[in-house]
Amino acid sequence: MAFTAMENMRHINRSIYGGNTGPQQPSLFSAGRGYDLKSAALRFIHERCEGLRFDPDIDEREQNTGTWEGTGLKKGQVPFALQMDVNRLCLERELEKFIDSGVAEDAYTIYYCYLEMFFGHYGKSKKMVELLSEFESNGSSLLMKHRDHYSHSVYVFALGLAVYETNAAYRRKFKIFYGFDPADENREEDHAAACSFLEYWGLTSLFHDIGYPFELPFEQVMSYYEVAGQKRGKGSLFIAYHDVDTITALGDEVRKHFAELYKRSFTSTEELFAFGITDKLGEAYDFKEDYILKKIHDKPVKPDSFGYYMDHAYFSSVRLFREIVNSIGIDKVTEKHIDALTAILLHNSLFKFAVSFYKEDYHKEPLRMEVHPLAYLLMLCDELQCWDRTAYGRNSRTELHPMAASFDFAGNAIRAIYYYDREEQEKIDAFKLDYRTWEKNGEEGEAPRLKAYSDMAEKEERFTGDIEKIVNTADIPLTVIPSIADVDRKSKHTYLSSSNFLHLYDFAVALNARYDHQGEERKIPTKQLEKEFEELSLEYQLSNINQAKSFAKYLDALNCFYTDRPVDYDMITRFTMGQIAVFAPMEHARWVREHIAMGWEKGDLYETAELPEDMIRRYGDEKTARKALREQLRMHKLAMDGNPGEEEIHAHYDALPEKEKLKDYEPFNSMLKLVKKFDGLRIYSLE
Repeated sequence: MAFTAMENMRHINRSIYGGNTGPQQPSLFSAGRGYDLKSAALRFIHERCEGLRFDPDIDEREQNTGTWEGTGLKKGQVPFALQMDVNRLCLERELEKFIDSGVAEDAYTIYYCYLEMFFGHYGKSKKMVELLSEFESNGSSLLMKHRDHYSHSVYVFALGLAVYETNAAYRRKFKIFYGFDPADENREEDHAAACSFLEYWGLTSLFHDIGYPFELPFEQVMSYYEVAGQKRGKGSLFIAYHDVDTITALGDEVRKHFAELYKRSFTSTEELFAFGITDKLGEAYDFKEDYILKKIHDKPVKPDSFGYYMDHAYFSSVRLFREIVNSIGIDKVTEKHIDALTAILLHNSLFKFAVSFYKEDYHKEPLRMEVHPLAYLLMLCDELQCWDRTAYGRNSRTELHPMAASFDFAGNAIRAIYYYDREEQEKIDAFKLDYRTWEKNGEEGEAPRLKAYSDMAEKEERFTGDIEKIVNTADIPLTVIPSIADVDRKSKHTYLSSSNFLHLYDFAVALNARYDHQGEERKIPTKQLEKEFEELSLEYQLSNINQAKSFAKYLDALNCFYTDRPVDYDMITRFTMGQIAVFAPMEHARWVREHIAMGWEKGDLYETAELPEDMIRRYGDEKTARKALREQLRMHKLAMDGNPGEEEIHAHYDALPEKEKLKDYEPFNSMLKLVKKFDGLRIYSLE
């Protein structure tokens, strides 16, 4: 039973109220048994991660006190384990949306889920997530070469889940490395290992590129010279970082923790990471700790010694270390956290050029799974994820990159087909002609290139060959096929409304404020509104965020848009009844589909059932108890069952009482007042 806490809650409800009461078991999406990326990644979360974030101490405390510690809409409404099951379902549903769309707004909710589930709450780490997106969207167009790393990281995350789910060799070696019983038949250990993998692979993959804001200014300076046709090298003006110890030095409490953990003394993250890397790779690759420590230390201060390149991986690991300590506390930091951080530090250039020298004739063996499972998987998936990445750099925008990809993970192997835009056929034909001419002329000089198509299509197979030099693919054979297809851009749902998508958090806070402060939202301090939002369960936070994500779609239907830039259009200060009649049914449809996806069922038992006296006493009054029962049953009188079509949902909306219809449009009038307070956004009409 994939969601055991939901099943336990259902048994409790049946014993009290009888009948076929909820909550029901969530279903894996219909095609979820396949070996494609979406099926494998979602199946991993749905089935292998049973019991994710359960806490036996809390379970025991709930049994002893007779009160529940989990949050539904409010605290104390559900068992803690039920809240954890719902959180896992949230992650599964949000990842499904992202794999279907690939857009940054859907990537955002994956970060949000992860931080809420494993760091405590998103608010503490908000700046870390925002920084990368701000720099990429605003500063990357000044570079010669740069492509998206935000959605890219979530794709890398999904690829890793799919590999773990489908590749028996990797799964076994990960379990052995971290002390789990390697047999899949041991279901309890298999679930525990999967939950551990999700946490530390999520940490590794989702945040492996957050150090790019430190690399981008370096590249901007280099681009200034490259535009003029100069190659980087001796004579180039370059940026180097000083006083790095301000972010790498370890405080007394942190030093004490690692001295107890490793029986070693460390004064900086550089020393800590050098130890961690040497411990795992030193013997296999014949290097000592002082060698790798110097390589790590020189990364930010001597980029000229690395071919005039700045390594974002150094800053990703250092920045993430500080975030982990500040969010979860040093006492909870384990060796697995350090493994995730050293995997990030290795992934970009450190392993390739300072450990294995993979471009040289004397290169050393590629990394094996069992040596450092997280680093292995990050380097593999980071290389594989080259499709559907927004190009920001000047040259990147004109190069040919795959727009889509399909994967088959069957047979403990990976078969990847990368699709190139059919509209670029002229470029491809020209490359093929040049390549055939080069072959006929004796293959003299450099082979013609058409990045990245040529790396996959030419006989040298550079793309696959480079991966096989970096990681050992003996236990996970790789086949790469380039293909041509019509690119489907409709799934991107791109609208005219424009702002940094991270306004979504502020939008969601504003939307939630309407419940307790209708009409008075602007008078309430922002910190108070954020605190109230953070007290919601992840499910309700995401509901507000997804409502905010739909705002651009609704405005598009009204021939309106929002922007934080001054434009010469009529500004909207309040929606008319005619406009409301357009988007209110759309919002109701979003709400209905959201509740279906999250396993809610139609019914009003929470309003009509006779409540046990102890339940009323526990919650203080009958009204509060019935609200808690709604969360325990996962039942709502306005929900719909099955898979209703648009016409059915619209008819359902038309039949609602006016009071309920008000809930679907009044929030957006409130939001008009609040977006200015949070972001300086304005809404304009094209008409």
